[in-house]
Amino acid sequence: MPVSAPPELPICRLRPDAVVPRYMTADAAGMDLHAAMDAPVHMAPGERAAIGTGLAMAIPAGYEGQVRPRSGLAAAHGITVVNAPGTIDADYRGEVRVLLVNLGQEPVTLAPGQRIAQLVIAPVVQARTIEVEEVGALPPSGRGAGGFGSTGA
Repeated sequence: MPVSAPPELPICRLRPDAVVPRYMTADAAGMDLHAAMDAPVHMAPGERAAIGTGLAMAIPAGYEGQVRPRSGLAAAHGITVVNAPGTIDADYRGEVRVLLVNLGQEPVTLAPGQRIAQLVIAPVVQARTIEVEEVGALPPSGRGAGGFGSTGA
């Protein structure tokens, strides 16, 4: 399958210790985001924190930045992204911050420069909404109105 040229991602360091994200392997889907902060952040179990990356970026139109948890932090400490995946819209130009939560049983300390999340750049489509007057006017489906678990285990 031919691969088109990847979109460009302009990035601005907002502080000198900010780390520009990069792919760690040739086939990696995400780039690591690093904490950019003046001092370590201690997170008690159940605590949430917004951790800055010290970066602003211009996600290309037609794409989004998906902020996802790092599997190593999740497995070792129970640290995950609260709103996983977080979305960075193409028109946002402020500092990228990562909303983390400690779901583990022990306190965790995050250090300046530590890898805290992954950034995946993904295409998006904006739908054109069409309001209908009643549920029966929606196109039928095999599932219908069946909710959670209605398609089997």
